[in-house]
Amino acid sequence: MTSLLFSTWVTASAAKPNIVVILADDLGYSDIAPYGSEINTPNLDQLAQQGLRFSRYYTSASCAPTRAMLLTGVDSHRAGVANIAEALTPAQSHSPFYRGTLNHNVVTIATLLKDAGYHTNMTGKWHLGHEDPGLMPSQRGFEQTVMMPFSGGDNWTQQSYLPNYQKTLWFENGKEITLPEDFYSSEFIVDKAIAQIEKHRGDKQPFFSYLAFQAVHIPVQAPREYTEKYLNTYQSGWSTLRAQREQAVKDLGLIARDAPIKTMNTTLDWDGLSDEEKRYNSKRMAVYAGMVDAMDFHIGRLLNYLKAIGEYDNTVIIFTSDNGPEPSDPATMSALFPLIREHLLGYNADIDTLGERYSYNTIGTSFASAAASPLGHYKFHSGEGGMRVPMIISGPILAQQLQGQISHSKAFVKDLAPTILAIAGTEHPGSLYQGKTIEPQTGKDLVPLITDNKKTVYSDTDIIAYEIGGNAALIKGDYKISYNRGSQNDSRWHLYHLVKDPGETQAIESTFPAIFSDLLSEYEIYTRENGVIPVPEDYNQTKQAGRNGLIKRLKETKVNQNAILLLLLVVAAMVVISVKRKKR
Repeated sequence: MTSLLFSTWVTASAAKPNIVVILADDLGYSDIAPYGSEINTPNLDQLAQQGLRFSRYYTSASCAPTRAMLLTGVDSHRAGVANIAEALTPAQSHSPFYRGTLNHNVVTIATLLKDAGYHTNMTGKWHLGHEDPGLMPSQRGFEQTVMMPFSGGDNWTQQSYLPNYQKTLWFENGKEITLPEDFYSSEFIVDKAIAQIEKHRGDKQPFFSYLAFQAVHIPVQAPREYTEKYLNTYQSGWSTLRAQREQAVKDLGLIARDAPIKTMNTTLDWDGLSDEEKRYNSKRMAVYAGMVDAMDFHIGRLLNYLKAIGEYDNTVIIFTSDNGPEPSDPATMSALFPLIREHLLGYNADIDTLGERYSYNTIGTSFASAAASPLGHYKFHSGEGGMRVPMIISGPILAQQLQGQISHSKAFVKDLAPTILAIAGTEHPGSLYQGKTIEPQTGKDLVPLITDNKKTVYSDTDIIAYEIGGNAALIKGDYKISYNRGSQNDSRWHLYHLVKDPGETQAIESTFPAIFSDLLSEYEIYTRENGVIPVPEDYNQTKQAGRNGLIKRLKETKVNQNAILLLLLVVAAMVVISVKRKKR
């Protein structure tokens, strides 16, 4: 009832609120100050103090599926993005649910907001298809677009960070562009977002702006002046950082003070490293912190612009991340990667210039675990650290008594689309749009949580279900089942009580077999309804993406003989390693 009254009010209002969605990339649960971080994020602090933080907001654990659900309110499988395009298996690529691109049987919120009289703008990472022009954001409801179509891209140049691509492409309103010499991704994305708003300033139409940052996706890069702020911050290592953030998260009230927290078995012994290894790893994390800091600075530029033009007080701002922190470190996955990095991709890993132009930087599993603190796991996995991320909603719709507060209601990325439409005073058309059958939204409207201090919009029978790359989860009530594959996991279903045990330290399926069975049955229904395709036993999303990229590069690219030889050696090495592992 609250949402209906709110929508009626917005529809009748002379000034509909502007809506800005800011999406970080691979940002962990405690990577910003409002969620316990030591990283300087004053502008996100401001949004949190004026807005509402969510302690239990879930995404998928991989980027493109999250983006598909955010923009449509439809499950990622039914939207065509059950897995990222770069990591599809041959079996998956034959399914309409596994195209890796946004189906035409879904309607984006950009389309519906444009129909409702909004200017619709998009800047940053798209990752939902571009080779068919009809998949471009300029053809999916966005009036003005400046976008990078891939899973990630360099933050300084147009060189590719993966063998999958010849170079990092950028498009403006559907046409390829060349980046300026002084390009840095976070600055560029905000520059373009401001220019898009400025173009229509004064015409009395509200705007919807979607900013999709590259921070802090691989390659992790930041201007030197931001990195230097943190050179002394991480010298005590990842376990110390994880413990510090755990305490900060509990002090903020985001999780219970007595919640047990597990240590991931992928976390290395910091004290066992050499002094040089410690120096290098602490620098890696300093660059990561600098990248978050720089993103926050440029978000501040956008907020100051909105204030300067008198629109800040009439703008709803949603900040979140697409998934948890990235644990992948290609250098530890393949001894040949340094050759690929240097000779094929054109990068170095020199400590003195780490994170700067032509530098390839990651943080690895140990610091990724700290970035997700106090939760377990990280990107690609169905543990809380892969799926639970920050979300802040700020703006004129927020009830005054909720400013600076925390909502402990569950929320899922599919919920953002119906929430945004409700804020705009419009709604999804259901299963038919302009005479064409479409997928109906299945997310929930969160407006009652924002306007009426309602405790939750989820009943004890509602579910949040997820699957990508064979890792899966289902949440119902306070319980969750999760399944994680790979050498560091046991490839078994487990049951957890998320309120008492958000760190997922104590599996309780043997204690509550009826609840465990019920959630497994719910998941089976989910897989049937959404066309989930099992992956091979030895499937690894990161390695599959690398394998697909090398094969694609060989097929599509004219390169010199040395490069071809290098690629063939890499493919051969991958085959040998795979055979040896199967024998073991």
